[in-house]
Amino acid sequence: MKLNHVNLTVTDVAAARDFLQKYFGLKDGGGRGNSFAALFDDDGLVLTLMRGTQVSYPGTFHIGFIQENEEKVNEINQRLKSDGFDVEPPQRSHGWTFYVEAPGGFTVEVLA
Repeated sequence: MKLNHVNLTVTDVAAARDFLQKYFGLKDGGGRGNSFAALFDDDGLVLTLMRGTQVSYPGTFHIGFIQENEEKVNEINQRLKSDGFDVEPPQRSHGWTFYVEAPGGFTVEVLA
């Protein structure tokens, strides 16, 4: 069995879509303005974004993008920091990892 798709409710579909494309290489699969977007990765995952007026995920909720090595984690961290995102440096935990609050109201983990 393979997980096929995940849907996230976000406050700003366009900003969340652009963020996921820019930093994590997801491909645009179409959508409906700022109300819905479908994104694809290279392994067949479909990530859909639907606009909601209020987003309230539990504090520990997040999606994760695993990287091939620690250098890639560092590179993404620096790109986000340079672009104005409030990110702490990666640290050793269950891997080399950091978290970032994404536009639209959800958390992303980047790890190797």
